[in-house]
Amino acid sequence: MSIYGYESLTGRTAVVTGAASGMGEATARRLAAHGVRVALLARRAERLDALAGKIAADGGQALAVTADVTDAASVRAAAERVRDAYGPADLVVNSAGVMLPNPVDAGRTDEWARMIDTNLGGALHVIDAFRADLLAAAAEGRPADLVNVSSIGAHVVFPNYAVYGATKAALTQLSASLRTEFGPRGVRVSNVEPGLTDTELGSHIDNAELSQALDGMFQAFGQALTADDIADLIAYTTSRPRHVNLRQLVVLPTVQA
Repeated sequence: MSIYGYESLTGRTAVVTGAASGMGEATARRLAAHGVRVALLARRAERLDALAGKIAADGGQALAVTADVTDAASVRAAAERVRDAYGPADLVVNSAGVMLPNPVDAGRTDEWARMIDTNLGGALHVIDAFRADLLAAAAEGRPADLVNVSSIGAHVVFPNYAVYGATKAALTQLSASLRTEFGPRGVRVSNVEPGLTDTELGSHIDNAELSQALDGMFQAFGQALTADDIADLIAYTTSRPRHVNLRQLVVLPTVQA
């Protein structure tokens, strides 16, 4: 096995949340292309079915599992479906997330709750549902990976993104803390913080002024990251020898300071 290739991914079982679009979809496709059995978790069943069909057509294995990460019971049921089909997971990617910027004094408590429940609570539900699988894989001497997709907004301040940034800062801190619990037991915990990335997250914004400002950033930078860039990084990270943990990865477009 080459430590510089992706051969170590072949035969593994991954769970990818937020797989209906963006980074989650791209990550699922990339992992499947390297021989990983991939369970696709998201709420949009039609998109998951379409993605599973594309992966199968390309020679990969994928299981579409409709689940709402904000609902612990839904995630537990999804975990049972994954185990019934593929057995225990040894690679979990928390990619589900929402970005709903607005000034705090707008009082959008509905948005606050949605971001907290998805970006942080959802990640915790997934971790809880699959932690035993990861720990068991590590105990057997196999690679075991938990990858949390955070954001550069975890530690770089952007006006009007206070609650979004707070949820991502919490996810980054959670990742660091989990390394102290899971690392000594052989489970790698990696935290990925992308900068400006072209996904559908921007379409969630219902504030016209902030939506235009985000569009202006894309125009100013010229070339943002793509979902495939993040997927490639996740595949690289999880294909390293099991004693190597790329724990904190900040990835930006070259032109973003």
